[in-house]
Amino acid sequence: MTAKTSIEVAYATPEKQVILELEIEAGTTVRAAVKQSGIDKHFLEIDLDNCELGIFSKVVAPDYEPGDGDRIEIYRPLIADPKEIRRQRAAMGLKTKKGGGAINPD
Repeated sequence: MTAKTSIEVAYATPEKQVILELEIEAGTTVRAAVKQSGIDKHFLEIDLDNCELGIFSKVVAPDYEPGDGDRIEIYRPLIADPKEIRRQRAAMGLKTKKGGGAINPD
């Protein structure tokens, strides 16, 4: 009898989120688990052979073996490079808004 591992596979767009629960054979890689999940039937745009994968917000290699209870996340490509956006704002003299602000003594 082969050991089974319970995992979740998650993907989201601004319009829709899907989390699939499944059991995989022990030793299955995250890439193979994502393919086994069938999540690509919910999102036709996913390139399962080349997408970046992670477990609980941490990027992992495609050959990483998930543990029991792990959630494999499929990451979408960035629309814009955050560093480039900051450079553009700096060139225009704009500041990034990061909470805080002035304290009102009144």
